Amino acid sequence: MIVRQTLRDAPPGERAVALGSFDGVHLGHQAVIQHAVAIAREQELTASVATFHPHPITVLRPELAPRQLSTVARRAALIAELGVDELVLIRFDHTFSLLSPDEFAEGVLAEALGARHVVVGSNFRYGNGARGNIRTLEESGGRLGFTADAAPLLEIGGSPVSSSRIRDLLAAGDVEQAAKLLGKPPWVEGAVVRGDGRGRELGFATANLAPSPRSALPAVGIYAGFGELPGSRRPAAISVGYNPTFSDADVYGSPMRIELTHRLRDEQRYGSVDELIAAVNADIARVRTLTRA
Repeated sequence: MIVRQTLRDAPPGERAVALGSFDGVHLGHQAVIQHAVAIAREQELTASVATFHPHPITVLRPELAPRQLSTVARRAALIAELGVDELVLIRFDHTFSLLSPDEFAEGVLAEALGARHVVVGSNFRYGNGARGNIRTLEESGGRLGFTADAAPLLEIGGSPVSSSRIRDLLAAGDVEQAAKLLGKPPWVEGAVVRGDGRGRELGFATANLAPSPRSALPAVGIYAGFGELPGSRRPAAISVGYNPTFSDADVYGSPMRIELTHRLRDEQRYGSVDELIAAVNADIARVRTLTRA
């Protein structure tokens, strides 16, 4: 998959476009994208995903901006798994936010992307004041030479799958339910940084992760999951807390992603180092059981 960093980088062509923010690329997003890919293959078009960066709310109402489920790089990797030909990043700023629905349809979809078909979620809004919807998109398409349709909202457990619902589940520590909506375990990405350097003293190989800015984080507690460094993926007991975890792994500065599969327990304070070591050993034993293939 080719990543176009701006609309200007998109070469002339005819495209089936999946359009949206796609934070987390959850199962609902995947349905929208897969629908666009199927149309592209049927009509011999380029299968394209167009997504906004940064998230529009961070520009329009920064005080209400949501924590992000996925960095741009992670979003691109997840979208690539769906058989997409290209990802186009639409740079969202104040000037862009002033485009009317008609101006967006003409300048972005018809002219910049050469859209022949556009797929959105049924609740998608666009254009200044969020005045655009699937009806206005179809009307513009009739004038500009593309068709459009809205994929129905996917429901799991009686409620629509959405990025905001996943954020709420993470905030509650319910990583297993979040995984059902994402189609994979939730994750946190960042870089390994130096902690207090006490891990070796307790007999555990540890790493302290500094999350990417504005990442959606799970509730404080102890989790089972996996730690993934370049070229290595291992089961891990993961502590999410307010105090830095000590680190003695020789991977400082390395990018790292952790995947959270199960919540084990709340964070606790122990009266002695021996009690802490016993608790961590118990956590590790549960992790080995839960992550065993």
